[in-house]
Amino acid sequence: MKYFSIILFSFIFLMNCSSPKKGNVTITGNIKGLKKGTIYLQRIQDTILVNIDSIVIEGNSEFMFTSEIEEPEIHYLYLDKDDGAQYNDRIDFFAEPGEITITTSLNDFENDIKITGGKNQMKFLEYKKMLKRFNERNLRLIKEDFEASKQKDEEKLMENDEAYKKLVRQKYLYTINFAVNNRKLEVAPYITLNEVYDANIKFLDTIAKSLSPKVKKSLYGKQLIKYIKDRKAKEALIEAQNDSLK
Repeated sequence: MKYFSIILFSFIFLMNCSSPKKGNVTITGNIKGLKKGTIYLQRIQDTILVNIDSIVIEGNSEFMFTSEIEEPEIHYLYLDKDDGAQYNDRIDFFAEPGEITITTSLNDFENDIKITGGKNQMKFLEYKKMLKRFNERNLRLIKEDFEASKQKDEEKLMENDEAYKKLVRQKYLYTINFAVNNRKLEVAPYITLNEVYDANIKFLDTIAKSLSPKVKKSLYGKQLIKYIKDRKAKEALIEAQNDSLK
């Protein structure tokens, strides 16, 4: 009887270990050139980056994750190659119910990325492409500024300063318009919180009020609305303190 119980327990244990995970999101992909390493699926939980699942790669560079989510939410794919790097080799993407495909390479993990997914991910990619252009222009200005500083070219420094301010305005206006135009998607409050959180409160209010009822109730919608409320209270307190000093 004892022997039978041990066999039964072992059978149940193996069944539980081998049974596929259930969920409403399937993430499949391939990291070309990867022979050995660990891939982690991650998300932010209570302001902390946590591991949801992991796969050890030994020879086969293909992977698959299955996860359960309640609403569209940013997830991360992190590759640990045991090279000591803590912040490289991480990709962010919008996970939402359905199928997501991620392909990239070991040599250029973050730049060779190709992702297909839901509506939020497609719009997120569209925004990131434009953001990359802004960042590239900013890097050029930094380089020009460095050269002008070495040559003590005050005129060029002033010119670069104006160009930088113009670039920032363009980025903010583009982001605000992008958020308003995509008000029915969770990507709208997400990019607002991450890219233009310090914009004029009137612009943030415009975005928040434009969000669809569904998005307002989402994780990022609630976070944006709370952030605006807290910032208004803080700014009102500072204004009151300044008035009392007059």
